[in-house]
Amino acid sequence: MKSTTYNIERINHLIQQYQLGKEEFLTLLNEGLKNSLTWEAVFKEEIQINHLKRIDKIFKKGLSFYLDPTPPVTSKESSIFFRKEKFGTNLNLASKKIVSQFEDLKISLSGLAKLSDINLERKLPVFHNNDNPVSVANKVRELLMPRFKKDPKKFLNALIDKFAEYNILVFEYVEHPSLKEKTNIDGFFLQPNVIVLRRNQDYFKREIFTLAHELGHYLLNQEEIESMNYDQIAFGKISKVEAWCNNFAFAFLAGNELLNLDKLPNFTAKNDYNYNEIKSISDRIHLSFTAILTYLVKKDKVSGAIYAKMRREQEEEIQNRKEEEKKKRELEREMGKVSMASLGKPIQSPLFVSTIQSAFFDGIINEYELCKTLNLKPNQLEKYLR
Repeated sequence: MKSTTYNIERINHLIQQYQLGKEEFLTLLNEGLKNSLTWEAVFKEEIQINHLKRIDKIFKKGLSFYLDPTPPVTSKESSIFFRKEKFGTNLNLASKKIVSQFEDLKISLSGLAKLSDINLERKLPVFHNNDNPVSVANKVRELLMPRFKKDPKKFLNALIDKFAEYNILVFEYVEHPSLKEKTNIDGFFLQPNVIVLRRNQDYFKREIFTLAHELGHYLLNQEEIESMNYDQIAFGKISKVEAWCNNFAFAFLAGNELLNLDKLPNFTAKNDYNYNEIKSISDRIHLSFTAILTYLVKKDKVSGAIYAKMRREQEEEIQNRKEEEKKKRELEREMGKVSMASLGKPIQSPLFVSTIQSAFFDGIINEYELCKTLNLKPNQLEKYLR
């Protein structure tokens, strides 16, 4: 078996960064093996190349990372996992990887911006969770709310563009359906100015709410990684910061419709549980039917039993729609029609694109690095250099 010298400090650093216990790490390392490896068998003076490859299957850093003799950076500035111990969600390994990936990108972009004299400093003030979230939402939406677009995806795109004007970097990542383990988060905020969203193809309004919620964290300058659970928002015990961000996000997206929601009578069978009124308001803004329900639960206009009934009906309606779409695709395949569906590309912030462009024009990165960073084919390069 071929072996090589390596830097065990870098492996220990990743185990610490990903907040893995020793046994948890070994379980991941031994996945698919009949005879389990022990720590002592793997980490000798030299390491077997095939063992190193198994380690890299966990962390995806590239073999050169473990061969680098320089000590790893373990400062709080290098990772949120060194800045915080607990998060709003019990993160799986896929989530820890995606957070680390964007933390690395954030650090890289910060370096490129400094070399290119690009100013990414904060333009909006830092608020406190004692500030009224509705009042803050009214102030901020005057600056950050784009013109209304009916299509939720187009609105999300416009919102990301608007955030860029105020030096808020928003990244979206898209997971392949065939991934064995998918992330169990919806979004997160990394200081000083990065928000990351998981693409939600089925529920773009949920993704929009996640963005508005993470904007709340940015305004409070409080980092978090989390999953948006509407039932938890409606009935769960959440921190003051989370409650503030939820209230801010709702007011930010509801705008003037907040008054109409507050005027709704309590839900009863006689008024058909205000179904048509909620549906109409949801169509006029980018808050989902479920998000509006959670708000009205907090306002004591909806009982827990009615909420559960309406949530169940909504989920059944969505599931039925998915089944119909699935049957349609299967029928089209049987008829020989080629499906045009493909894995969507993540929305790119213009602030991200312009930073990479400037780094290229200033000679800090080359054409290959430009194409790799922006996920471009060489024949697409010209339009990004105009």
